Amino acid sequence: MAQTTTKTKTTKSNSKTNTLSDTLNKQVANFTVLHMKLHHYHWYVKGDNFFTLHVKFEELYKEAALHLDTIAERMLSQRALPVSTLKETLELSTLKEATGDEDAQQMVQTLTDDFDMICNELTDGITLAEDNDDQPTADLFIHIRTSLEKHRWMFEAYLAG
Repeated sequence: MAQTTTKTKTTKSNSKTNTLSDTLNKQVANFTVLHMKLHHYHWYVKGDNFFTLHVKFEELYKEAALHLDTIAERMLSQRALPVSTLKETLELSTLKEATGDEDAQQMVQTLTDDFDMICNELTDGITLAEDNDDQPTADLFIHIRTSLEKHRWMFEAYLAG
């Protein structure tokens, strides 16, 4: 009898590993949504800060794509399967899609909130990875969190102006 697996399941049986795999997969979903949201904002930003934000959003969607690929490849190296459909992505992600009617200030505020949410989740993931002696995953999450914290700080400074 053939065994079937879904994209959200892992081939490992250890429940702690599955939990870490689930944590990684949530970030695959989050960075997929973030990547699309940043593209949307890049294409549709308007107003006095168009030139600044248009370039910044492009920088960020390129970075999000790198994080997405790195996290997915980490999962694959652990014989886990990253989420790879839009339906599964939207079910797993804690981020919401762009609404399509945000102005520039709302775009920046939404991204600030998204970065904060991801940073909190990454902090939990770092602890989980360390508890499972998975230093490469902990290091990956630390690197990503460091970058997002800097972007969040810059957006908070932008919003304060």
